[in-house]
Amino acid sequence: MLNPISFSIPREKIIKYIPLKTKILSDLIPGKLETYIYNTEKEYYDEYKKSFFALTTKKAGWDCMRHYEIIANGCIPYFPDIENCPQYTMVHFPKSSIIQGNILYQKLKDKSIDNLTKNDLDEYYSLLLKLLNYLKKYLTTDRMAKYILEKSEFKNISKILFLSGNILPDYLRCLTIHGFKRVFGSKFHDFPKVPHLYENNYINPNELYGKGFTYSNLLDPILHDDSLDKTIENDIKNKYYDIVIYGSYHRGMPFYDLICEFYKPEEIILICGEDHHLCGYNSWLNKKHKMFVRELDVKFCV
Repeated sequence: MLNPISFSIPREKIIKYIPLKTKILSDLIPGKLETYIYNTEKEYYDEYKKSFFALTTKKAGWDCMRHYEIIANGCIPYFPDIENCPQYTMVHFPKSSIIQGNILYQKLKDKSIDNLTKNDLDEYYSLLLKLLNYLKKYLTTDRMAKYILEKSEFKNISKILFLSGNILPDYLRCLTIHGFKRVFGSKFHDFPKVPHLYENNYINPNELYGKGFTYSNLLDPILHDDSLDKTIENDIKNKYYDIVIYGSYHRGMPFYDLICEFYKPEEIILICGEDHHLCGYNSWLNKKHKMFVRELDVKFCV
């Protein structure tokens, strides 16, 4: 079973009130490195908070954390060419509302804030609230974790093993861990532990992709049961976990042969967060695993 999946954002990163706006368009321009002047997450977020709109674009892949960060900070993405996004990529993202935002930006871009009419402001804030509500309902990490289980048709799951080939930053893998931790706590065991996801585990932000903004240093260390690291192989053999998830089958699949001895193929979920795919879905689908692929540009099975 092949399904699409998108990035998501930690619920705690979404603003609780709409901030005061001081500019029509954010000064942060994707691709212009001279505008990447923000050294802290707060500085970065504040730039979006004070802007009515912020430019965002396709990067190596269409799905990009910046889209979610803009909305989460009470700003509307201006996303040219989103109409060209493949049908099965970013299926969870509110593309039609973003197109509305593009039209609204063209209407307002040449105005100063002082010249915005009541109708302009009503239209803007109505759309912004719509986007924020959508983000909270469909695009948080905990909601995406539940989506994975729902599409996999798993019920009454209590313990999950989540395996990574390495601990380097990988947006989709990191966000997925965050979401499942919010739902299952320590009953969701990530192995090996991804240190930059946990609080009080200082890592130089400059060593993390995107300086660790939005995804790092969020989880209470108590949510990782270190004792389970020591019994990992025996727990697999004893089927201690209900299901197994690989956070990126491109980046390594530890214990795969062992897991296949003790778990049914349909009890194994494979996730792919890559921008481009040379992986060939069919070989994994033929093994009856459940798959979730970002940047999916082909028709998928449900």
